[in-house]
Amino acid sequence: MPVLPTSFSSATISRLALANAVANGLIVVTGGAVRLTGSGLGCPTWPRCTSESFTTTPELAGHGVIEFGNRLLTFVLAAVAIATVVAVWRSARHDLRRLAALTFIGIPAQALLGGVTVLTGLNPWTVAAHFLVSAVLVALATTLWLRSREPGVGEPLLRRPFVLLTWGIAAATAAVLVLGTIVTGSGPHSGDVDEADVPTGDRIGVDTELISQLHADVVFLLIGLTVALLVALYATDSPDRVRRAARDLLVVQLAQGVVGYVQYFTELPIALVLLHMLGAVLITAFTARLVWSVRGPASEVPLSAPSRPAVATR
Repeated sequence: MPVLPTSFSSATISRLALANAVANGLIVVTGGAVRLTGSGLGCPTWPRCTSESFTTTPELAGHGVIEFGNRLLTFVLAAVAIATVVAVWRSARHDLRRLAALTFIGIPAQALLGGVTVLTGLNPWTVAAHFLVSAVLVALATTLWLRSREPGVGEPLLRRPFVLLTWGIAAATAAVLVLGTIVTGSGPHSGDVDEADVPTGDRIGVDTELISQLHADVVFLLIGLTVALLVALYATDSPDRVRRAARDLLVVQLAQGVVGYVQYFTELPIALVLLHMLGAVLITAFTARLVWSVRGPASEVPLSAPSRPAVATR
């Protein structure tokens, strides 16, 4: 049997962490494809695909293939997460252990939640929770990758009001994602199959127009907060890494807003809805990057630290 190295290099850990982040984002997009193609119950039970088979059957046709394929990706994601945990634990990067463990623990939790989603006939609230847990895992995996590229976590690089504003942006992002899942759960793409012989998922009982408007209002708030932070960063002597993170996040937010409005006024074409889900993954990742950026590497002196007068020596 092959023997694992006693220690993994920083480059190896960084590559595994990047693969972990990409895999977490990819499974969100493929999960969206399951929902948008009406394949949420392509495998009508869990943990088996049918009552007699762990794999899809010809009778389940294309919907079964799509749903079963998404289930298989969970094992790929688990393998990458396990490899990341092993590499981190067999290295000197003890500061990464908690993040690595959380990204791994989230996978079986997601699998169980996915099983509950199937067994409850695609209850829209469990579908929403399934997506939101994935968003948390994307944020954790992104932070793990970014931290793996530096020697450790240093002190804040910004003054406290700016740090609080970045956390306000993160909170607004979370609110946008939650409201987005409710909009989806009340709309036509909830993931069920509109066929007489297949049970259909219920819709969230809210006014779609009203919740869509609320979702849009919070998006405007989010963009406003990001613009305010970006202006403040460029008006002060702020680190380039924070400026770039805020600028890139704003670009992703604006692109996502355009896709959102176009899909709404074109009656939710599947391709645009899937692109919007990809945008949600990117916004989550870029928001995590912004929060990460406000603390420098362990060896870096805080740029916003007040200067102290030199002490005279005798």
